Amino acid sequence: MLYFDHCASTPPYDEVVHTMMEVMRTQYANPSSLHRAGTDADKLIERSRTVIAEQMQTKNGRWLFTGGGTESNNLAVKGIAKQYSGRGKHLITTQIEHASVYESFSQLEEEGFRVTYLPVDASGHVRAEQVLEALTDETILVSIMHVNNEIGSIQPIEEIGKLLKRHPKVIFHVDAVQSIGKLPIAVEEWGIDAVSGSAHKLRGPKGVGYLYVRDGITVYPLFTGGSQEYGFRAGTQNVPAIVASAKALRMSCETMNARQQRTNVLKQQLIRMMEEIPELKLNGGEPAASHIVHFSYPGMKPEVIIHMLEQHGIIASTKSACSSKENKPSRILLAVGATLEQAAGGVRISFGDEHTEQDIRRLGEALRLVVEHLKPLERRLT
Repeated sequence: MLYFDHCASTPPYDEVVHTMMEVMRTQYANPSSLHRAGTDADKLIERSRTVIAEQMQTKNGRWLFTGGGTESNNLAVKGIAKQYSGRGKHLITTQIEHASVYESFSQLEEEGFRVTYLPVDASGHVRAEQVLEALTDETILVSIMHVNNEIGSIQPIEEIGKLLKRHPKVIFHVDAVQSIGKLPIAVEEWGIDAVSGSAHKLRGPKGVGYLYVRDGITVYPLFTGGSQEYGFRAGTQNVPAIVASAKALRMSCETMNARQQRTNVLKQQLIRMMEEIPELKLNGGEPAASHIVHFSYPGMKPEVIIHMLEQHGIIASTKSACSSKENKPSRILLAVGATLEQAAGGVRISFGDEHTEQDIRRLGEALRLVVEHLKPLERRLT
């Protein structure tokens, strides 16, 4: 089987699996314990923070470990909003954020916050000027993702961050789950105050998230009951997974440029093949991540396409894994102006380190065969 669902989760590096097993076997003490075994485990966590800070070139902030990207986003959005609600209760985000961000803002609205959801253009992008135009004296948080998890659109984070530097009371959070280890992101140079990441999106273990918080910023904790993670996130740390996640991030960052060049070649190859299949409609537009291709077959249910691709040895997905089982049109595609049929029929292809041009040819041929088989069924399956 060819696995083209790297946006949902990635196969861990062999070295990461080995590291996690070794630490689990030898470092089982609670890192909060005062005895030597606990201290040794705590040192591994702190070393992991250092590795991540070095790879991400951050010197003026702290890296927290959470239970995953969803928790990191929830902690950043809700924690910052609650902590600074005394300054104001206006928040800014976009219409195409991941559900863990989008639904966090929805919950905050229920608690009395006012949220501006910025629209995007047909290619899935916001403009930095939109952010400035939406600012008010009550704005305390702007949260905009770096790479969209469905269509791959890259937002102008650098430009937005530099403009927001003129508004020091506004905190800038970036969901970088789909970009850390895959695209360059200069956290401090771009003026980002908080950044979320997830280990299993970059060939690390599941159950570990990253959250960078710039010095001087406090986050209201969602979990209480301990002083772990600077008091921002109580709970015994998962030492084996944390150490393994730091290794995965380092390995991904070290190979990022070469991988990005390779996946861009694969993406363009796949797009050329798909353009020869008129029934398929590409979604999104440039600038976009090189590891994501999203298309629709209007009038065809995406789960039908997914299952037929699987019969040809291809694993793909419909949309974000967190919402892939929801039987409704993609909120992201509707936001970029897609028709209801197009938004209901989206399929996402996401590449990884292991893919070759031969794999893309096999994928393209499988798509052609699937469409040929499904064309007579279009009306019956809508």
